[in-house]
Amino acid sequence: MPAAAPTVNPQQTGRWPRRLGLSLMLLLVCAALAAVAYRYAEDAAIDRLRLSGAQRLDTYAAGLEHLLSKYDFLPGTFELNKDVIALLRQPGDEALRRDVNIYLERVNRLAGSTSIYIVNLKGVTQAASNWRAPDSYVGDYIAFRPYIREALRGMPGGFYGVGTTRGEPGYYFARGIYHEGRMLGVATVKVNIESLEASWAEAGGKALLTDAHGVVFLSSVPEWKYRTLAPLTPAARQELEQSRQYFSHALTPLGLREVRALDARARIVAGPPPATGPMLSQSRGLVTRNWQMVYLSDLAPARASARAAALLTVLSEALAVMLVLYARQRHRLGRQRQRAREDLQRAYDQLEHLVADRTASLEQITRELRDENAVRRQAEEQLRKAQSELVQAGKMAVLGQLSAGITHELNQPLTALRTMADNARVLIERGRHADASANLTTISQLVERMGQLTGQLRQFARKSDTRPSAVPVADAVTAALFLVERRIAQERVGFRMATHPRDLYALCDSNRLQQVLVNLFGNALDAMEMAGSHPRQLAVEAGGAGARVLISVTDSGPGIPEDVRAHLFEPFFTTKPQGKGLGLGLAISEQIVRESGGRLRAESLPEGGARFIIDLPRAE
Repeated sequence: MPAAAPTVNPQQTGRWPRRLGLSLMLLLVCAALAAVAYRYAEDAAIDRLRLSGAQRLDTYAAGLEHLLSKYDFLPGTFELNKDVIALLRQPGDEALRRDVNIYLERVNRLAGSTSIYIVNLKGVTQAASNWRAPDSYVGDYIAFRPYIREALRGMPGGFYGVGTTRGEPGYYFARGIYHEGRMLGVATVKVNIESLEASWAEAGGKALLTDAHGVVFLSSVPEWKYRTLAPLTPAARQELEQSRQYFSHALTPLGLREVRALDARARIVAGPPPATGPMLSQSRGLVTRNWQMVYLSDLAPARASARAAALLTVLSEALAVMLVLYARQRHRLGRQRQRAREDLQRAYDQLEHLVADRTASLEQITRELRDENAVRRQAEEQLRKAQSELVQAGKMAVLGQLSAGITHELNQPLTALRTMADNARVLIERGRHADASANLTTISQLVERMGQLTGQLRQFARKSDTRPSAVPVADAVTAALFLVERRIAQERVGFRMATHPRDLYALCDSNRLQQVLVNLFGNALDAMEMAGSHPRQLAVEAGGAGARVLISVTDSGPGIPEDVRAHLFEPFFTTKPQGKGLGLGLAISEQIVRESGGRLRAESLPEGGARFIIDLPRAE
């Protein structure tokens, strides 16, 4: 008898395809969730890297600008040196060239710069701080350099490049040197900024600085220096070769390849050695110098975090499946959920701690910038106070020189007051009241004159608020003359004053203008006295010239020699005997006139004598 065939349950047969389909669908959902978790964790890690990179870019940019700003003012100071001006006007004077070389050498050593040199209008170096070296810049033709060309066109030059003589890189500051409104040459200061690379390398990450053509000239990775972010165009390469900005460097492409763009300032790139994987590239433009700073962050930690997140997701999915399969183990399921919440809380606490650290760092940078601004404002205020005290000291020096005449002016009325008071008492006792009344009238007039003198001295000695106003020129000249009129009378000096028109007003401070005039009157009287001039004449003329007011003080003294005229307005320079002056009068006067928007100049007359001209803005 044959065996019976096995029976098949139709319900069980249809269940397996359904289970297989659900399993496949579950696997697909789990894979999709793992991919989403990976992408989310990677984006979150990249966002943290972007925040950190942006802060570093701001810090590096601020450090670079701070380093360069310390030297920005230096080229403009050389036009104040008389020897530099003289050398540019007399290039054949070798003794003068040696003095300027020594002066530049000393300033370069004190400032901590790489080199300083002076170039004439033809682009030839006239003096340099490295004049003792065999490869000195003196005599070099450098007019092809962009910073020299810009400075010769009247614009301050700023330029980073590699030196053509020594091959040393540095940043060049260039400013025109002007004298009496005319350009004579260019002053250039070279500063080494390579020290920033070491600080970038110590901080971790990879930082680099590029110029407008994309050439890397500073980098925390030495192998990337003097490479380009992209191949140079023929026009850019020709421009760099003509200016010799990077001298003999080949400027080959760096080989950074973009993998994914995040936004205008951030992207994922694959870099050349020593980079071993993809990096986050962030950039920040330095608009004032047309540079771009780039910071590269390694993405390996971010991807490791993303893989961990994906793995955690897979584990969570597996756990969820197990929880569904083992529904009866509810108590164990509750404990697993509690652990998951604790993990999430720790991750949240870590995130809060990271945000707090980044916030504290930003607040520290803000405080440092605020403190630096406060120190700078305090220094400016101290400078203004020092200038005001110097002007006030000049007034006190003038009053000291006038003290003998002032004492005599006061002693005469005081003696007359005593005599007339005694006479008035006797006349009243004798009943001669009319004569006593006449004496009292005279006493009142003498007291009024003494009041005018002390009032004028008090007005002259008070501190000025330096706010410009419309000052009557004739009144200012009369007030200044009041302080020296006794000396003019004693030394029998002829005085002449002319003002055209009479209602002429200058835009300045009245008290400071009087101080300048008293200084000029005193210098003129001293010059005529020391020279023994006969006859002695002092003339003041004031007139309008368009929008300007010209006030000239002329004497009949010996005039001003050519070698003295170049030093007239230098502090502590004087031709008077020892004890007759400190040499501050003309320096202070020139500063006062310049701060009022004017100019003080001196000239010798062909017939003898000197003339000082005050040029001020005219006021209605």
